[in-house]
Amino acid sequence: MAHTETDQGLVLGAGKTGSYLGVETTLSFSGPKQELEILQSGCGIFHLNWRALINVTGKDRVRWLHNMVTNNVRDLPLNRGAYNFVLNAQGRILGDLNIFNRGESLLLETDRNQVETLQTTLRRFIIMDKVELGDLGTAVSAIGIAGPKSDQLLSAAGIDVSGMQPLEIRDQRIDESVVQIIRGAEQKPNWFEIWIDATHASDIAKKLTACDAQPVGAEALETWRILRGIPQHGKDIRDRDLPQETGQMQALSFTKGCYIGQEIVERIRSRGQVHRKFTGFEFAGSAPSLGKFEAEGRSIAELTSVARAPGANGEREIGLGYVRIEAIGDNGVLSLNGAEARVVNLPF
Repeated sequence: MAHTETDQGLVLGAGKTGSYLGVETTLSFSGPKQELEILQSGCGIFHLNWRALINVTGKDRVRWLHNMVTNNVRDLPLNRGAYNFVLNAQGRILGDLNIFNRGESLLLETDRNQVETLQTTLRRFIIMDKVELGDLGTAVSAIGIAGPKSDQLLSAAGIDVSGMQPLEIRDQRIDESVVQIIRGAEQKPNWFEIWIDATHASDIAKKLTACDAQPVGAEALETWRILRGIPQHGKDIRDRDLPQETGQMQALSFTKGCYIGQEIVERIRSRGQVHRKFTGFEFAGSAPSLGKFEAEGRSIAELTSVARAPGANGEREIGLGYVRIEAIGDNGVLSLNGAEARVVNLPF
């Protein structure tokens, strides 16, 4: 398990700890239900020690990476980012990441448990290219801020996020520290990340909590993710999944030209649809166990993530996963091993 300074209780106080996305982190402080309410109506602050940065330098970096990933790297504006997949030759997803144009370098942001696989995959295609990849490791820490009051809280703490666009990165000086502020993608409204030298992370977190940011743990963040319908690599996105099946069309450019796996992506586009799609499930009772479900000997659905979330009539069980398009009836209700599941559009 990986540990960072912000995960040793030096920033946000004590809470229940455990494993999340391959790192030891704080799962909850006051309780997942209360912390989810903070994310939905206030402003939460949280560890992001499961995220990692890779710096890409060298004169060939843009051309080389543009040919490796599914989105347009070549035309990224300065200090703007784009969501991308890395595919194999069969068009299956090996990993996902955000790529930012930092002028003299490209900055890759991904989950820490993907770093080794992504670097190994990408380095395999550095032939005569002048390209270097460097994992920034634990030298930098990431603090997350999310909730409808995030903008005003950050402003009160002296952090200017005015006018920031989705996946924009901005450099700022806070007291004696230079930080990088990232605004979340469109799927993550009111989401900000503060990347800072690990030795100064506690000071910035104290400033934010003094302005009334409330600590939240990974359990509440996981429920928030599922409510937003955001797939998680390793859970909802695996190396057997095709890009269009995930519904994450913001990761794809159909005008950039060739890249690894592009032929399969284009073939699916030309045919107009896939046989299954990423979707939400709402259960009438308890959700079944994760996995695949069959009817009359044919696979009809797969459940990849579940959560208990607030609803109009109390708590409900919801999930993310895939459904065979032809299996969706007129009323959108399926029986998954006896559990009644309604197929719903995302986000919930």
